[in-house]
Amino acid sequence: MKITLNGEKREMAGPLTVRELLEIIGLGGKPVVVEQNQIALLPREIDGAEVSEGDVIEVVQITAGG
Repeated sequence: MKITLNGEKREMAGPLTVRELLEIIGLGGKPVVVEQNQIALLPREIDGAEVSEGDVIEVVQITAGG
């Protein structure tokens, strides 16, 4: 399936959940904010949210700074 991930067109094998997508891109288990089709997902929604053909997904990793 074709999706847009952080502004970049990507071809992904599906079906896929957002959690699985995070694992694939190396952010599994890390603090992130995910937006799917311009809707922010709550952390509890990430495991069950399905990625579909044409989805636009933005992922931002949360980091502490100082």
